[in-house]
Amino acid sequence: MRDDAVDMLEGQHREVEALFARLEKTSDNAKRKALATEIADKLAVHATIEERDFYPAVKAKRTEDILLESLQEHLGIKRVLADLMATAADDDTFDAKAKVLKEQVEHHVEEEETDLFPKVRKLFDAETLTAVAQQMAATQDELLEKGDPREAIPAETKHAASI
Repeated sequence: MRDDAVDMLEGQHREVEALFARLEKTSDNAKRKALATEIADKLAVHATIEERDFYPAVKAKRTEDILLESLQEHLGIKRVLADLMATAADDDTFDAKAKVLKEQVEHHVEEEETDLFPKVRKLFDAETLTAVAQQMAATQDELLEKGDPREAIPAETKHAASI
């Protein structure tokens, strides 16, 4: 487990970036679909632990606007992700959908890492962020034990989560 909640989330960002890089370099359709599935699982877990644990824990007057925007970004990502997962890797639209997903994720990551995370580090002490990381890790373990976290995504595409 990472030391604190921000470290944990940033580590997950790097994992997803690496998976997108592998997806872009792979031409084998079975491998592309497997990588898209792995990306979907990682993003499903990441979004869930942010929505259930991190965002509520760091909600403060100075972060509320960013968190509300982040929830809307999650909704957009989930919609594209659900569409991508329903698309065969040899479909003409697969690459376009994967590219749109990557761009949305990159935008979201940039906003979190340049705006939200620095504010969180200023507003919350290390002990609090470590406790939040422990809760996030427990939620992550629960989601992974159930298996196939991506399967929850289509049901989460109507409305943004609330905090």
